[in-house]
Amino acid sequence: MLSKEDQRRFDQITRHLRESDPRFFARLDHRIRARRGRWLLLLTVVLWAALPAMTVLAGRTAGAMCLMVLTAHTGLMWHFRHRWRWR
Repeated sequence: MLSKEDQRRFDQITRHLRESDPRFFARLDHRIRARRGRWLLLLTVVLWAALPAMTVLAGRTAGAMCLMVLTAHTGLMWHFRHRWRWR
C-alpha cells in the first residue's frame, strides 16, 4: 500500500506520462490487457478439464450448473476475444 502522498505522486507521474507519450502508454495498457486475457484463457481451460471430475465427485446437478457457467464464460471470452489479443 502506498501512502496518500506516494499515491498522489504516482498519479501525477502516470498522468504526465499519459500526456507526454501516449503511444508508450497505449502499448503498456495493451500488455496488461493481454496478460489478463492469457490468465482468463488458462482458467477456462483448467475449468473445462476439471468438469468431468467435478461432475463425478459433486453429482450431475453440480456438473450441469458448472457446464452452464463455463459455456457462458467461454461464449463471453469468444465474443470479447479482440480485447485480449497478445503478440
